[in-house]
Amino acid sequence: MKGVTVVDHPLVQHKLTLMRKKDTSTKSFRQLLKEIGSLLAYEVTRDLPLEQVEIETPLTAMRAPMLAGKKLVFAPILRSGMGMLDGMLDLVPAARVAHIGLYRDPATLNCVEYYFKAPADLADRSVIVIDPMLATGNTAIAAVDRLLEAGAKDIRMACLLASPEGLSKFQGHHAAVKVWTAAVDERLNDHGYILPGLGDAGDRMYGTR
Repeated sequence: MKGVTVVDHPLVQHKLTLMRKKDTSTKSFRQLLKEIGSLLAYEVTRDLPLEQVEIETPLTAMRAPMLAGKKLVFAPILRSGMGMLDGMLDLVPAARVAHIGLYRDPATLNCVEYYFKAPADLADRSVIVIDPMLATGNTAIAAVDRLLEAGAKDIRMACLLASPEGLSKFQGHHAAVKVWTAAVDERLNDHGYILPGLGDAGDRMYGTR
C-alpha cells in the first residue's frame, strides 16, 4: 500500500516471531516489544531534517549534523502503546510525550476517549503515534483526529502489526499520515482481532491474558 512501510529488517522479524508464539512469557513479551519499539523508531525517523552546527571535538573545530527544529513527540495510545514507548525514548531521550487514552468498545468496536494530554506546541513538532496493533483502524483514526484538533500538523504512525482492512480504513481517513509496521497480516476475525496476529498486546504485556 502507498504510504505504508513494512520494516523487514531481520532483527525486527525475528523478534516479532518470538512475540507471536503463545508460550512467550510476559517478561519476554514486554522486553521484545520495547526492543522492536526502538528498531521501529529508527526507521520512522530516517528522514528527519538535519542542520549543520559548529562544534569542537577534542582535536579541532568542525561543522556537524544535528536534528533541525524542535524535538519529536511520541504519542502512545494507552495502554499497550506504552510498551513501545520506552524503546523509542532510549533512541530519542529528549523527545516529548503525549498520552492518548482510548479503548475499543467490545460491542461496537468503536473507540472511546478517556484521557488526552499533549505538549502545547504540537504544531511545531513531528508527532509519532504509537500502538502495537492497527486492527480495525478505529483507534488509530481517533488518535490522529484528536492530535489534529490539538494542532498537530506532521503526524506519523508506528505499529507492530496491521491488518489490510485497518490500513485501508485508516488511509481513507488520513491519507497524508504515513504508517510504519513490522508486518501486514492476513485479515481480521469476527471480533476485530488480527489474524494470525499475536493476541491482545496489552493483555500479554501486562500478564492479564
